[in-house]
Amino acid sequence: MEINRVIGILKEHVECYKVPTVAKIGEETRDPFRVLVSTILSARTKDAVTGAASERLFEVVKTPKDLNNLSVEEISKIIYPVMYYNNKANFLKQLPSFLKNGVPDTIEELLKLPGVGRKTANLVITVGFNKPAICVDTHVHRITNIWGYVNTKNPHETEMVLREKLPKEHWNIINHYLVAFGQNLCTPISPHCSKCPISKYCEKIGVQKFR
Repeated sequence: MEINRVIGILKEHVECYKVPTVAKIGEETRDPFRVLVSTILSARTKDAVTGAASERLFEVVKTPKDLNNLSVEEISKIIYPVMYYNNKANFLKQLPSFLKNGVPDTIEELLKLPGVGRKTANLVITVGFNKPAICVDTHVHRITNIWGYVNTKNPHETEMVLREKLPKEHWNIINHYLVAFGQNLCTPISPHCSKCPISKYCEKIGVQKFR
């Protein structure tokens, strides 16, 4: 696959789409803490819901210490209706004790935080610290397999293959581009292949029905 060509086309194409919530928060604040919190809230939750919940929470929470002033129940009410809001409220309540020296800037240290998996850790590294990492969510995993660029069974495998195969200059932007692309054009059900600007480069692996 001509990955450099494909990424270049995607860069121009996704400009017309709304910036994903976490990326927008990162661009506007350059605050790793806010990126971390909004990413935790975003798990299994639609972008609009994540954005609204993040906005409500950041009205009263500016730093990790501010979470000490709220009970788990109060946090739950603020972030509702994000998915698993009670669990996420518990994760957020624990953060101050883990962030006494600030948000860590390595995958290994971020993975020690409550509620943080590899997707969240990588996103904090790329968006919060602007350091090279590859955030693989369902869109990145699904679409790179559809392209035939990887042949993997889960996001973790996809991340490891992309770390070996994807040119490093594309690491930080691949998630941003493919989230927007996957939400709007290369959708999980019946993707818009007839309108796709990179259709001729795509092997359409596993795509049985498209528009």
